[in-house]
Amino acid sequence: MNLGPGHLLLIGIALLIFFGPSRLPELGKSLGKGIQEFKKASRELTESATEEAPADKEKK
Repeated sequence: MNLGPGHLLLIGIALLIFFGPSRLPELGKSLGKGIQEFKKASRELTESATEEAPADKEKK
């Protein structure tokens, strides 16, 4: 999925209309925190899976 400059401009205008200019920084901060938490959780899940994989091989 490719988003060109025209699409991004259209999305930005829609966000301004729906949320207003005063809520956009707050919305961006919340989105950033959500993405950060998702990355942290996926990293922890990957680390726990790689730690358990050698232990499973030793049991066999």
